[in-house]
Amino acid sequence: MTVPSMNWNYPTAIKFGPGRIKELADHCKVVGLKKPLLVTDKALAALPITAAALDVMEAGGLGRAVFSEVDPNPNEGNMAAGIAVYKAGGHDGVICFGGGSALDLGKMIALMADQRADLSVWDLEDIGDWYTRADASKIAPIIAVPTTAGTGSEVGRAGVLTNSVTHKKKIIFHPKLMPSVTLCDPELTMGMPAFITAGTGMDALAHCLEAYCSPFYHPMSQGIALEGMRLVFENLPVAYREPTNLQARAHMMSAAAMGAVAFQKGLGAIHSLSHPVGAVYGTHHGTTNACVMPMVLDYNRSAIEDRIEKAAAYLGIAGGFDGFKAAVLALREELNIPKNLTAMGVKAEDLDMLTEMALEDPSCGGNPIEMTQENTRALFADCM
Repeated sequence: MTVPSMNWNYPTAIKFGPGRIKELADHCKVVGLKKPLLVTDKALAALPITAAALDVMEAGGLGRAVFSEVDPNPNEGNMAAGIAVYKAGGHDGVICFGGGSALDLGKMIALMADQRADLSVWDLEDIGDWYTRADASKIAPIIAVPTTAGTGSEVGRAGVLTNSVTHKKKIIFHPKLMPSVTLCDPELTMGMPAFITAGTGMDALAHCLEAYCSPFYHPMSQGIALEGMRLVFENLPVAYREPTNLQARAHMMSAAAMGAVAFQKGLGAIHSLSHPVGAVYGTHHGTTNACVMPMVLDYNRSAIEDRIEKAAAYLGIAGGFDGFKAAVLALREELNIPKNLTAMGVKAEDLDMLTEMALEDPSCGGNPIEMTQENTRALFADCM
């Protein structure tokens, strides 16, 4: 084959292990933060783990400022509100604390708070070199503290923001959105509700699976994706059944970060379908990914069957492609994932609109089978 020329990036400093949240103030100071704003979601703001993180900040002389008006699918209105709080408080950086929504929105606040007035966040969509429109020197330092194990935003250079007018999800990219430090403390994930454990864990699986199947050349991500899938299959059911099993929680936190590293190689139809569904219906992203996963496997079968057979052998799953799909279906069943999009509230009359949105999503460019109007509409129908 012709040897390609590729640009590869790998994550930031990751401080991994139980109890590492106690180091939060120390890492803030290393990065140069004196007055950070902790960004989290509405539900998490009221929980003891958030109060404990704020206590660590306060004890370290960093205050305890928090912004929590973060919707499950955050939009530019949430971002504007967060920027207003950031500026009013005279903050100098952001601690992104929570699941994907809080991590993504915290990144957007750090990105846009000090940019010039005529620059819109939509001008920084992950297209070509659009990120160069931002003044990199104006992006505030970011520290990430994930409290779920799925999105992997804690090791990523982008965030997802939903346009509240068009109801389209956009991937906003800049290299400086990579957190300076990430604290991965699996103890923080033990209080997750079961359905969040399930949905976020399946999101990690979707990231690893789509990266593994992507046709692009990235052997490092390929290996990470494969091992990430193993960690999910072996540990997600345990974390779901035994929410205080710290070892399972730790392995899932690793799998989440691995998935986000791996999908530098590409995503595909799972994400290009779930993004518009989530934007229009407000569904949980990882749960939506899990819902459409078996149908997308069938859709891509002609292009990925050999690759999936090799993955199944590594994972100890008998039966090649069919065995792998059966394992996905069994995992979905065990985690009480909805069986189809109809069960998630999607309406048949919206499928044409959702198809158009899916084809505009950048994830479809990484799918092993070219996504067209006809086959994508048929795939949505299969998912119903």
